[in-house]
Amino acid sequence: MPPQTAQVDVRDAFIDLGVGQPGRSLLPVPIIRQAADHRFAQGASGYLQYGAEQGDGYFREVLAAFLTGSHGFEVRPDRLFVSGGASQALDLICTLFTESGAVVCVEEPCYFLALKILADHRLRVVSLPTDQDGLILDGLEDRLAALRPAMLYLIPTFQNPTGVTLPRERRERLVEICRRHQVLLVADEVYHCLNYDAVPPTSFGAYVDGGYVLVLGSFSKILAPGLRLGWVYADPRMVDRMTRSGLLDSGGGLNPFASGLVRSVLELDLLRPHLAELRGVFRQRITALGEALRRDLPASAFTVPSGGYFLWLRLPGVDTAAALPHANALQVGFKPGTWFSSQAGLTDCLRLSFAFYDTPTLLEGSRRLGQAMARLAS
Repeated sequence: MPPQTAQVDVRDAFIDLGVGQPGRSLLPVPIIRQAADHRFAQGASGYLQYGAEQGDGYFREVLAAFLTGSHGFEVRPDRLFVSGGASQALDLICTLFTESGAVVCVEEPCYFLALKILADHRLRVVSLPTDQDGLILDGLEDRLAALRPAMLYLIPTFQNPTGVTLPRERRERLVEICRRHQVLLVADEVYHCLNYDAVPPTSFGAYVDGGYVLVLGSFSKILAPGLRLGWVYADPRMVDRMTRSGLLDSGGGLNPFASGLVRSVLELDLLRPHLAELRGVFRQRITALGEALRRDLPASAFTVPSGGYFLWLRLPGVDTAAALPHANALQVGFKPGTWFSSQAGLTDCLRLSFAFYDTPTLLEGSRRLGQAMARLAS
């Protein structure tokens, strides 16, 4: 398990290529201000109350319309559950649908903070192998039959940390396998809208009928993390179970105020052009960073992904956790591969993000990283 890390800890002059959040210049202050003015001008005060347990119905309607346009199928408002971000949704799912000591299967590598949430619930994590197309399905049925896991968690689109996307054929087969073995499939799709080339395969939301698929989404990567607003898309029976949880009984709907603001963002059609801007910025950054890394780290192996936030590098023969202090000495950081492994593996890998810094800073970070690895090898 990685050491404790703050989401926001960016020092001047230090280029931390491990930071997995949008840069300050990309935070949409004018959009949020316009949305707040619009929402307050309506005169309604319901979004200052506890809020409906499932989430405001008007917000779910406009969210469903937006997602229908980007996810490849008709999204229904009654199947949306409003959450306080994808992390809070995963935590709630663990609370309601697992018990301490249960087995949960994950990809290897897996988002390191998801591993921490699973550890908080005292779940036994078992890693499943992946390749350049994501989760490997050969042999999966035998593993599930032997392990009898409560849940399988994965990031199917522009995965964190690898950036790979699970193809449509594997998605459909995976859903059928999980249904046969009665395993809850949790698809974390927070990067689904951040495609820079081809449109990704249809969201796992198209397969929620029957109750074995839950899909997580969030505005953290496509609008602003501080909103702490996301959603779960699921079969109505699963939505009902989440709505009846003690957390909702006590506190009401999750983040109704932020959902009121984002309702106006969607009603005013402000998110679509913002997303287009993000795609253009990130497309340019990832292209430039990929070219720089090929020059500065010629021994590294990586594939430039077609979406998301991250580049996953392999440096054969390098212990990246041991190399991190050497990189820090040159004022550059990254996330070591071992952080993303539940079995202390991936020692020669590391994750870089191109979301926080502008292109000149990314190029300087690549130069420093190459210099650090060259010094380590000498």
